[in-house]
Amino acid sequence: MTALNRSTRRRLQTLPQAPNSVWEGDRRALSAGTSLSLESNGEQGECILWVDGSQAVVRAMDVVALDIGPEATVRTLLRAMEQPHSPAKPERPQKIVVRDRELQFFLRGVLQDLNIAIDYVPELPLIDEIFRGFQELANSRPPQLPPQYADLLEQKAAEIWQDAPWELLGEHQIIALEINHWDLGTLYVSIMGMLGMEYGLLLYRSLESLQQFRQQALNEGSMEEMEEAFLQQDCLFMTFEAADTVDEDDDLNLADLPPSDIEPAFGNLHPLEGLRSFLHEEEAGTLLVSLDALHRFFRQHRRKLAQPDFPAINSRYRIPITLKAGEKPTQVSVNVATLPEVSSELFALTEEEDLVIPMMGEGLVPEDCLISLGVISWEMVRFLRSDARFSQPVEANIPETGEGLPVILIQTSLPQAKTLVQNLQEAGGLTAICFNPGSNPLTGDRYDLTLLQTGNGEFHLCGEFLEEDPVHIEARKKWNRRCKNTQGYCGLVIARGLKGASRGNPQFKDMWALFEARSVSGEEVGVGPLELKLDLDWI
Repeated sequence: MTALNRSTRRRLQTLPQAPNSVWEGDRRALSAGTSLSLESNGEQGECILWVDGSQAVVRAMDVVALDIGPEATVRTLLRAMEQPHSPAKPERPQKIVVRDRELQFFLRGVLQDLNIAIDYVPELPLIDEIFRGFQELANSRPPQLPPQYADLLEQKAAEIWQDAPWELLGEHQIIALEINHWDLGTLYVSIMGMLGMEYGLLLYRSLESLQQFRQQALNEGSMEEMEEAFLQQDCLFMTFEAADTVDEDDDLNLADLPPSDIEPAFGNLHPLEGLRSFLHEEEAGTLLVSLDALHRFFRQHRRKLAQPDFPAINSRYRIPITLKAGEKPTQVSVNVATLPEVSSELFALTEEEDLVIPMMGEGLVPEDCLISLGVISWEMVRFLRSDARFSQPVEANIPETGEGLPVILIQTSLPQAKTLVQNLQEAGGLTAICFNPGSNPLTGDRYDLTLLQTGNGEFHLCGEFLEEDPVHIEARKKWNRRCKNTQGYCGLVIARGLKGASRGNPQFKDMWALFEARSVSGEEVGVGPLELKLDLDWI
């Protein structure tokens, strides 16, 4: 059993011990969909609660995965003692009561010498009441879709997925839906998915909201400003995502999955409401009619929409919908029209940016490889220059100062290593390695992206590192220091042994190629200011 170290025990012993204080502690499973779900996808977890029964206050609470051991309960307890939720003050209890015998014995072993009694009781009334409140809150939440519309909406969403309008239209090619129902006039539809990043439809309630967001997205700004611009949108949305049964990875493209592995998600955005992931009845009815009309429009005019120029098309459809249970269906007339002029204006916004977008190559670096920042000794550099299967030196004499040559290491399988070397040669060799900021506007994550520039002027994404990862932060500091010693020169090492004993630590015999190049900043090659825009092409 893991015990508290002596310094921790001494620190806890200095806390005042409240007279007659009895704390309840427990760990209970949470139903998926409660407000305390472990993840945003509603994955089931367990909630750890420590409550002061004498004052009826929650001192500390955590949500953990089901497979986390009893040590998590102790960590939460220590926080309840030293850093409790307000208005509680740091202190030790005189007694702790739990309803789990194993937890009782575990706590007795861990908390010895702290003068705290650990007792077993069959029921914990205060914690029982708190969890009842959690469950009532979960049960009172509205469903994502009104029951009378749920099946039909999912059916219409599946039809849109089969239509795949993103194969024909970009985000700027807008379609107007004139509905004149539910106090709505016209919805303006932007289709996401042509870039294979985010698939779905945004249905704006006003053209001004659509134009404003696209303009703000093209302007440089902080992530906080982009998040605020995102929340200023006034639209309904339907997006597609992988089913829970699918193992997702960073490079997953939904278009590669069978339709059975695709699920729609619906919601609403409004400047005063923010993001809401469920629909009320009128919103669900609006979306149902809109999806049905769009499906008919795409089916009828697919050949015209496939033309290089965005054509002017106008069609009217009568969509049946049952507004209230037991009533006869109502026919809602919907006029669907393309807006070539508006689409040209939106496209012109992008062209007005006084920036040159560098050509980005695709598929150079294998997906299933290990990428790391490191250094190789100058002796190893000399060996690789003369004995590696392929070596690309630079014309200048690199000063052999410091620890060695800073390198990006790509370790992959032997066939992929050979292919990577060949592709680099055909692209004119490696001319530069640069780090460039990147970001994900949906999650707020910031990245440090490694780019390889080849002789033909193209850039290739090599690695993605979380900007706040302490391991990468330290590696970048060493990289910058080493590049300073080499007057800006660095290298790319391609090695085999992805699945062998040398995985993560290739030896000289595993190193297939050394490309020497310059280390440059994204700004020097004109990439830096554009990275955020590249991540925002789903707009």
